[in-house]
Amino acid sequence: MPQLIVLPHVELCPEGAVLDVPSGTSLCDALLDNHIDIEHACEKSCACTTCHVVVREGFDSLGEAEEMEEDLLDKAWGLEPTSRLSCQAQMGDRDVVIEIPKYTINMVKEGH
Repeated sequence: MPQLIVLPHVELCPEGAVLDVPSGTSLCDALLDNHIDIEHACEKSCACTTCHVVVREGFDSLGEAEEMEEDLLDKAWGLEPTSRLSCQAQMGDRDVVIEIPKYTINMVKEGH
């Protein structure tokens, strides 16, 4: 089973994590299932950028992003060439290393 390696994030995963994730599982679901509470304001419907992650290794194993995801990614904070929306990117058959950006753009979150 491939592993999803999460680099440390000050708030969501201070020590980082190594997760066993079945192929075909979205990165967002894998994170949430393992108590890493990544934002997902649109409830994983590919309508925002709050679940944006940067893939540091294994990017090609995720398959290509569809046009709708690509269009939304253009609005993400800290966009990089290996950025993906974790609700759309699904685990393939190889390990993947991700970084959750320090900031996210959430127009509806209270208190921000």
